[in-house]
Amino acid sequence: MKNTLLRVNDAIYMSCIWIAGMAIVVMSLIIPWGIFARYVLGTGAGWPEPVAILLMVIFTFLGAAASYRAAAHMAVTMFTDRLPEYLHRHVELLVQILMGIICLFMTIWGTKLCMATWNQFMSTLPTLRVGITYSPIPIGGAVTMLFVIERLIFGDQSQRRVVNYELIEDSKEAV
Repeated sequence: MKNTLLRVNDAIYMSCIWIAGMAIVVMSLIIPWGIFARYVLGTGAGWPEPVAILLMVIFTFLGAAASYRAAAHMAVTMFTDRLPEYLHRHVELLVQILMGIICLFMTIWGTKLCMATWNQFMSTLPTLRVGITYSPIPIGGAVTMLFVIERLIFGDQSQRRVVNYELIEDSKEAV
């Protein structure tokens, strides 16, 4: 059962990585097009900026979830490194509980925000609902919560092969 759950989380992690990566690639193509259309063609399009912002929000929240699982997020450990060794486990548990609270906040109030703005449409993209543009917030919160629960139950998974690409490069599979 444990291996099945970890493999499912591996697939979710890889999905987050791919979606975040594709968001950056598409955003990197949209921004130059907007500049080219405005300054070379002389007709500024209204859609590149809001689409690029939406892609950045997707990248931010799904990338943050993946970063959390990979333990690649920013962490200030100056205080905890100076604590006695027996307190490290307690501080780690406190950090996970606080992360869970943040994830619950993002998921619950992000969902409420999406529902409250669902019937509004963006002025520059009249077919896009405002609620959809806010949806990466609760989705990112829920995925990060999944990884918090995983860390509480199964421990740190940042050394799994799917998470740590350096392990793949060093293995015989990469040769």
